[in-house]
Amino acid sequence: MENKQHLKIFIVGPAYPLRGGPAQFNENLCAELNKAGHDAQIISYSLQYPNFLFPGSTQFETSGKAPEGIKIHTIVNTVNPFNWFKVASFIKKEKPDFILFRYWLPFFGPALGTIGRLVRSKTKVLALTDNIIPHEKRFGDKPFTNYFVKSCHGFIAMSKTVLNDISKFSDTKNKAYSPHPMYETYGASVTMEEARKKLNLNSNDKIILFFGLIRHYKGLDILMEAMAHTEIKKEKIKLLIAGEFYEDKQPYLDLIQKHNLQDQVILHDKFIANEDVRYYFCASNLVAQTYRNATNSGVTMVGYFYEKPMLVTNVGGLAEIVPNEKCGYVVDTSVPKISEKIIDYFSKNKEAEFTQNVKLEKKKYEWTEFIRVLLDLYRTS
Repeated sequence: MENKQHLKIFIVGPAYPLRGGPAQFNENLCAELNKAGHDAQIISYSLQYPNFLFPGSTQFETSGKAPEGIKIHTIVNTVNPFNWFKVASFIKKEKPDFILFRYWLPFFGPALGTIGRLVRSKTKVLALTDNIIPHEKRFGDKPFTNYFVKSCHGFIAMSKTVLNDISKFSDTKNKAYSPHPMYETYGASVTMEEARKKLNLNSNDKIILFFGLIRHYKGLDILMEAMAHTEIKKEKIKLLIAGEFYEDKQPYLDLIQKHNLQDQVILHDKFIANEDVRYYFCASNLVAQTYRNATNSGVTMVGYFYEKPMLVTNVGGLAEIVPNEKCGYVVDTSVPKISEKIIDYFSKNKEAEFTQNVKLEKKKYEWTEFIRVLLDLYRTS
């Protein structure tokens, strides 16, 4: 089955027209595998989540177009068991060398676990696990994940925390760690001046970016509390929030009122289209991720791509990839500590120094390394 020169690979996970970080990642990975001389394709979802389980406005891209040069089979229905047998039949007929499941929620466990069980005698089954233990716990998490894990031959994780979590469900030695590679699909950098003009931001402001879907575990409220510090207000440092609320927005609006942050918070509460992502990063002086818990984050890798210093909390995999006081700050999930580092960054003019360090550090997160680890896992599982 093994052919080191040319492998047939199916990535099973979301892709266009589904939107979001996992879809972007899968399309990137597929393109990079093809570029490396393999035949990579994506098996995506005809139904990813039932609408009543999806907290956002839409699961689909409302702009942009399908990625060129990538074959996408939109065939998996996560709630129809008959469909899982059809998908498995399709995979067996196509005879890939291995399939790579993209797994981040126990909800996918029954569908992917069944498909994995049906094909594993004919093809190797690997899993790219964003999370094994979800950020927000729900009924059925443990049995669904256990069912999925038992269907796989090997696992690759993008944080050491998740790699360790796998051992709670399996004693397999077939697991590997490789950090999240950089996203390169949002376009080249633009100048800060051009980015701020595009977003109608003041060219002289000091701007911190909080980017991505807004959920409680991401700690936006903690960051907003930190922004209320007297010194931060005095320096007129701004917080640019760019992302769609996946929970009630009102508590955040109440924080703005409570701390008189109306002149400090710039709220772009919508899903940010792919073609606009670069403007938000390029317009910012610092990217903040004040998460309560985390495994890995695509936001950090977009930050690296656009060479932006970052402030992250010391949770999960975030601290693994942002060297403290070099490419940014790793802080406790504490309002005073976060305020302190924001003040340090701007009062001591750390941006130029940290940016130079980011330019060097980002070389670790190229796709070639991730693919090397993935293919080594395939060969040894």
